[in-house]
Amino acid sequence: METISTAVQKTFISEDFLLRSETARILYHDYAKEMPIIDYHCHLPPDQIAEDKQFENLTQIWLYGDHYKWRAMRANGINERYCTGDASDWEKFEQWAATVPYTMRNPLYHWTHLELLRYFNIDILLNKHTAREIYEECSAKLRQPDYSVKSLLNRMNVKVICTTDDPTDSLNYHSAISDSGFDIRVLPTFRPDKAMLLIDSPDDFKQYLAKLSQASGVGEITSYEALLAALQNRHDFFASMGGRLSDHGLEHIYAEFDENAAREAFAAALRGERASASQALAFKSVLLYDMAKMDHAKGWTQQFHLGALRNNNERMLRELGPDTGWDSIGDYSQAQALSKFLNKLDSTDQLAKTILYNLNPADNEVLATMTGNYNDGTVAGKMQFGSGWWFLDQKDGMERQMNALSNMGLLSRFVGMLTDSRSFLSYPRHEYFRRILCNLIGQDVENGELPNDIQWLGKMVEGISYNNANKYFGF
Repeated sequence: METISTAVQKTFISEDFLLRSETARILYHDYAKEMPIIDYHCHLPPDQIAEDKQFENLTQIWLYGDHYKWRAMRANGINERYCTGDASDWEKFEQWAATVPYTMRNPLYHWTHLELLRYFNIDILLNKHTAREIYEECSAKLRQPDYSVKSLLNRMNVKVICTTDDPTDSLNYHSAISDSGFDIRVLPTFRPDKAMLLIDSPDDFKQYLAKLSQASGVGEITSYEALLAALQNRHDFFASMGGRLSDHGLEHIYAEFDENAAREAFAAALRGERASASQALAFKSVLLYDMAKMDHAKGWTQQFHLGALRNNNERMLRELGPDTGWDSIGDYSQAQALSKFLNKLDSTDQLAKTILYNLNPADNEVLATMTGNYNDGTVAGKMQFGSGWWFLDQKDGMERQMNALSNMGLLSRFVGMLTDSRSFLSYPRHEYFRRILCNLIGQDVENGELPNDIQWLGKMVEGISYNNANKYFGF
């Protein structure tokens, strides 16, 4: 039975949270803690940064759009009205607060209390008894000027943010941010997935081509060559706006390079007909390959997020749309197509710097070893096994990713953490990652498996926290 005495319990997050050895504590406090943040992949809305948005209450900044929290609430028996429905902001927060104690051992429990502590200096546990006090205090702070979006980003010592943007985006908000003199660089990332994936939906594909035509100004897109020219135009524009990365969110890599079949798929879509499965696969493969060559030509980094099985609940997809918490881990075969795709680019020396992320933990060693096949000595860590992503963005997932990378490659050249988040309160995830990293290394030292060379290990930690990414991306 819950009691008032336990309801106001102080937070468990101490200065040495997750740091289980003296070496880990030294590495974190003396080397990792004060390093700046490069968030090289996220989904923060650039319009809210440009407008320096001020949130009215904690629900708006914390629960709107957060499908991690919605999934937990649904699992706790909370009605959809309090997740995505028409309940008031306070009612939604009240239900989230009542759910929080049930999230113990889910990363949400750690993230929630880290964020309350780092942004609001709230050092008590969130539950149904403390909900009103925490809601009122945080909401009052959020209405103050030093809690605007730009202030929150500065508070976390962020230096670079890379948003995720469709080629048809005008990037007007990025331009406005740059013109405002904001200290933090907010750069676009080129994500052209719709140009590939909508081939399976001819009507949607034609509508997208019209948008792309208008954005690029290259005229009506009536051939594959015209499509490529339009994408090249937008790729060039993104580069002119400071873009340095592309990104793709795919079930698996496409690697069937039949150019005739690709053009047949395009022609069928223009006629309003659905291409055959083999034609559609060829179209996706050829276009993905051609865009990868664009990345190489500019010295960009290409990112591939692989393995999500999206929109599993068709009923809720119809009611709420995508990205509302109905996705899961897929069990796709990754190695063969990935090898074929990377090898085709490497064979003509057109393989860009690449980061591979997996959603299925069974693919950890597959991706960690795949990156080693295509390092060519031109850039340290040219091929990167990316940080634990989405469902793997938690303590166990991060440790398993770093252990696989350590065993199969060079952890010391790792470009580290990103938020992959839509929330302006998500930056303590970098602290979380750094504490886990330092604890992992510290434990090896305590076990006698690494030398107690604090200066070198500290340099390694600083690299993974910030310096490696800063050099790798050329910011």
